[in-house]
Amino acid sequence: MIPPALWGGVLAALLLAAFLFRRPLSALLGLLLRSGVGLVFLWLFQGVGGLLGVRLGVNLLNGLVLGLLGTPGFALLLMAQWAVR
Repeated sequence: MIPPALWGGVLAALLLAAFLFRRPLSALLGLLLRSGVGLVFLWLFQGVGGLLGVRLGVNLLNGLVLGLLGTPGFALLLMAQWAVR
């Protein structure tokens, strides 16, 4: 059985860590959210891209590029796909 004082110490350490790292954690969560939106956009773009002859994979790297760079990242992915052909 774990003593209650140990639980209190663990809880205090977690609260202190959350307080100290709130900005980096907030930035990381924002990046994850934007990358998720980018992945959804790539998934939706698959249908239209096939008609236009453009194929962009729905993967984590492409999602991170869209999450970090946004619309310029999409243009970068299109140019990279064009350059590889």
